[in-house]
Amino acid sequence: MTIDSIDRRILDVLLKNGRIPVVELAEQVGLSPTPCRKRIARLEKTGVIARYAAVIDAEQAGYPITAFVSVELERQEAEGLALFERRVLEFEEVVQGFLMTGSQDFLLRVVVEDLHAFERFLQEKLTRIPGIRSVRSRFALRQFVWRNRLPAASS
Repeated sequence: MTIDSIDRRILDVLLKNGRIPVVELAEQVGLSPTPCRKRIARLEKTGVIARYAAVIDAEQAGYPITAFVSVELERQEAEGLALFERRVLEFEEVVQGFLMTGSQDFLLRVVVEDLHAFERFLQEKLTRIPGIRSVRSRFALRQFVWRNRLPAASS
């Protein structure tokens, strides 16, 4: 699907306010409501807009500790990767997970209430998954940028 400059403006406005009325959105992007509504429907149908969600501040919600956990598996065969992914999906503490290239197989973003909760997560959940070779954790001191938008289109 080709995304033009109007689609990009629609996406930019929706990323800032997913609850904006279509009439207001149309006005902001220079369309009338009907074509704007059709473009939104096309963006949803094609999967460009995957879903709508609230952005939650983990610290304000009682989870001030963010850790980035790199996991290396003993073997990188499909079955072991799939098992790891299935097990991690069960862990509420993991809010993002990525299959990576390079020396680490997975990168997990973990949020917890305190360091004791992180230790429990490691000992009682993560390290009990079979096939893990190593786990390395790094703690975020503070977040200085978070963007819920796409980069500007290159010319």
